[in-house]
Amino acid sequence: MNIILSGCCGRMGRQVYEACSALGLTVRFGVDLKAEPYAAFPVYTSFSSQKAEQGDVVVDFSLPSCLEGLLDFCIPSGTPLVIATTGYSPADEEKIRKASSHIAVFRSANMSLGIHVLKLLAKHAAGLLDGFDIEIVEKHHNQKLDAPSGTALMLYDSVKKADSVLITDRTPFHRKRDEREIGISSVRGGTVPGEHEVGYYGRGEKILISHSAQDRSIFAVGALRAALFLDGVRDCPGLYSMDDMIQL
Repeated sequence: MNIILSGCCGRMGRQVYEACSALGLTVRFGVDLKAEPYAAFPVYTSFSSQKAEQGDVVVDFSLPSCLEGLLDFCIPSGTPLVIATTGYSPADEEKIRKASSHIAVFRSANMSLGIHVLKLLAKHAAGLLDGFDIEIVEKHHNQKLDAPSGTALMLYDSVKKADSVLITDRTPFHRKRDEREIGISSVRGGTVPGEHEVGYYGRGEKILISHSAQDRSIFAVGALRAALFLDGVRDCPGLYSMDDMIQL
């Protein structure tokens, strides 16, 4: 299978390239604003700057600002798309949703199987621990642009109730914690690939469920597994997630 690698010159793009050979996949070409070739495949500054290149699935680890060009390539060509980029605006989210009516799109804030298990455990625990305060802590390297992380927001969605209130900064408030609050704390420093913890705090006890990414290669392998999954459903447009891949 031929992979088109969007954001190929970034940290994760290079990880995906390295993981391709282990899975028997080939990078057909790459797209990156830096356009710094580092392997045998050609690299373009944008999808519009190349005319004839095609591939089986696009794997995207780029920036939210690249979304429009990405969709302008994938929709007309019918190319399935794995989106691993985070930090999208509500308007971007709507563009992705509309694109999924034309092509198969796999979307996950985190491509790790372990994070998917953490999400399932966190949701189950939230249903059992009625009355417990829930707090989420996420840690990433000092180069990460968005905060809270897309994964932390995904975890919040899995544990929230209908009346839950997301809090990402308590400094404007001078009051006790509201029982409806679910806080997300973001830490940025060093070279931490990614750590996420969901804490449940009750009277005299606490429960912590956490996941630590020790190597970025887990995200690259997960994204390529998603690409293999999409190749099997390329004729079925829709918005797919880690849940769909695990179930099938």
